[in-house]
Amino acid sequence: MPNILVTGGAGYIGSHACKALKAAGYTPVTYDNLSTGWEDAVKFGPFEKGDLLDRARLDEVFVAYQPVAVMHFAALSQVGESMQMPGLYWRNNVMGSLTLIEAAVAAGCLKFVFSSTCATYGDQDNVVLDEDCIQQPINAYGGSKKAVEDILGDFQAAHGLQHVIFRYFNVAGADPEAEVGEFHQPETHLIPLILDAVDGRRDALTIYGTDYETPDGTCIRDYVHVMDLVDGHILGLQWLEDGNGSRVFNLGTGHGFSVRDVIRHSHMVSNKDVPVVEGARRPGDCTKLVSGSVRAKAELGWMPHRSDLKTMVADAWRWHQSGHYEK
Repeated sequence: MPNILVTGGAGYIGSHACKALKAAGYTPVTYDNLSTGWEDAVKFGPFEKGDLLDRARLDEVFVAYQPVAVMHFAALSQVGESMQMPGLYWRNNVMGSLTLIEAAVAAGCLKFVFSSTCATYGDQDNVVLDEDCIQQPINAYGGSKKAVEDILGDFQAAHGLQHVIFRYFNVAGADPEAEVGEFHQPETHLIPLILDAVDGRRDALTIYGTDYETPDGTCIRDYVHVMDLVDGHILGLQWLEDGNGSRVFNLGTGHGFSVRDVIRHSHMVSNKDVPVVEGARRPGDCTKLVSGSVRAKAELGWMPHRSDLKTMVADAWRWHQSGHYEK
């Protein structure tokens, strides 16, 4: 089976991608420094510990496995932290990605699938965001991802590096079979935070901002199930293998849900109350981010099958109750 180098394969999205790659007939080779990932999540192929900034280590892995493509998830991704420590994000996300891209080109591995983000669009309220919308990130996380997109374009022009960029929206849910799931430390993602509050692992969920110009005053986001998301990545890899050129795709449902919507569905799924406290807005948070994913559906044949809010919360709740990764 052909090898695919998966950076960040011990993390939330990366581990689900590894499961999907194995099911699709590839061998996922996880490359991760375990700063935010978990070795217990590496279940579907070899594991190589290493940092993106370590060029020599990357070269070793490319020589050892001769991957036919790279699937690049590894990144720092906390918006609030990126506002406070932008240098950390530019160094890790941009310099790390540049080092990886240079190593891939040097190894002759010229197919690259990149995990980008809707945060590159910035705060464009009441706009359904498609791939042609202007990119104007308002935080260092989004800025760092846009910079890597630009780098990929330069390396295509100079070296023929063919790439697919996925800009996706809020990823949620977990593997329905609960082999892998979502676990961060510290936890910053909404649904796991809600479920922690539901079962008493934290005192309450803090809603950051209740005065946004939305129907219930809380931020609105487009949620996509992690299994639907990684299906898109498999299709993106196959797009490159079929000889298609570099392309950008949004991955989202086109439907937005507020923080209070997610709380309500979590109550319905768990049949437990969600303790809540209301806090101030966080710097860098957008009011509303909703995707237009027409291109992914039309060109890749991508269809989200599990991205209704009830299913995403139910799969996350099943994983949450499984007790995996608890230390």
